[in-house]
Amino acid sequence: MNIVIKNATIVDSSSEFNQKKVDIKIENGVIAEIASEINSTNFEILSLENLHVSSGWMDSSVSFGEPGFEDRETIANGLNVAAKSGFTHIAYQPNTSPVIDNQSIVSFVKTKAANFATTLHPIGAFTKNQEGADLAEMYDMQNAGAIAFGDYKKSTANANLLKIGLQYTQDFNATVIAFCNDSLIKGKGVVHEGIKSTQLGLKGVPPLAEEIVLARNLFLLEYTGGKMHVPTISTAKSVEMIKEAKVKGLNVTCSVAIHNLVLTDEVLTDFDTRFKVNPPIRDKAHQQALINGVLDGTIDVITSDHCAMDIEHKKMEFDMAKDGTIGLESAFGVLLEILPLDVVVEKLQAAKSIFLNDENVIKVGSKADLTLFDPSKEYTFNKNDILSKSKNSAFLNHKMKGFVYGIYNNNKLVIK
Repeated sequence: MNIVIKNATIVDSSSEFNQKKVDIKIENGVIAEIASEINSTNFEILSLENLHVSSGWMDSSVSFGEPGFEDRETIANGLNVAAKSGFTHIAYQPNTSPVIDNQSIVSFVKTKAANFATTLHPIGAFTKNQEGADLAEMYDMQNAGAIAFGDYKKSTANANLLKIGLQYTQDFNATVIAFCNDSLIKGKGVVHEGIKSTQLGLKGVPPLAEEIVLARNLFLLEYTGGKMHVPTISTAKSVEMIKEAKVKGLNVTCSVAIHNLVLTDEVLTDFDTRFKVNPPIRDKAHQQALINGVLDGTIDVITSDHCAMDIEHKKMEFDMAKDGTIGLESAFGVLLEILPLDVVVEKLQAAKSIFLNDENVIKVGSKADLTLFDPSKEYTFNKNDILSKSKNSAFLNHKMKGFVYGIYNNNKLVIK
């Protein structure tokens, strides 16, 4: 579609138009002109209050459910939710049924996701059926469209298998996603181990469960070479170890989940299972270390870690409930309460350069891959703001600063 976006403030540190208010003319999905005033004859006009535009955002960890768990979320509705939440790209986790562990399932998922404004990029499982025993068909999956390989929320217990995988994936320049959690140290823990877990009588997950596996994985990466992405780190020591690894020159990136960045374990007082996530929401000291890690560049990516979960698996005793919270719809509004706008935009875009090798800049001749938002609007996030099929949001009744209008991508405009 051909469109002129009027009076938009550009938020793109790589663009010559950064922080300037301009009109943007888009023809056939490509930015044709950027100027202070553009003749819009025969073009559709888009004019929105306090409109800001950045290069499109990418969420590096999204779980809907389809195939197999369509009762939690479908790909079609999930992509519509992502678009209205400001994400032009999502990395789709393999925790489906069947698991995304071969090229046919990768192709199936990509076919289901075709022709949407938001582009879905499958993550292939690192091991067959995510069981940690045998490597999955990673090369074939990459040829079918997978962008990286990892078992969702599962550490590879077999260190030799991870070593072989890191060596093998170098042949086709693939990224291994290595979640860090020692299941034996975690045991039956369900929340952060600390004062709050003791007060509530809930079994705790010590930071050591994450850190000991991360240390091992970084040693393996140093030995093998290759590319590793560490998803959703949650502890101060993890931030330190990632920083040290980068100083050494290791090819490692990492992400943090929004709920670990914004919330602390003080929210657990009412045993609300919306706050049961993996890794667990930790205390104030760890939260501050994560914020500092974002600000100093140690943490590359902020993810919603969106995980749709049906009410039957959430409305039960805390110990028994499934992990996970949805987060696409609330991502932007909660981040602006703790981080500057330019940092939020940078960290929501960063996954594109890591996983897609895409340094999309707002300039004439570039593909129109844009997120549209108002960074000043304040409101309270309630059930009416949840567009997902599942309603397990950790941010219900949370005060928001920043409202997403929608996106323009793949020659399609989606406005909330």
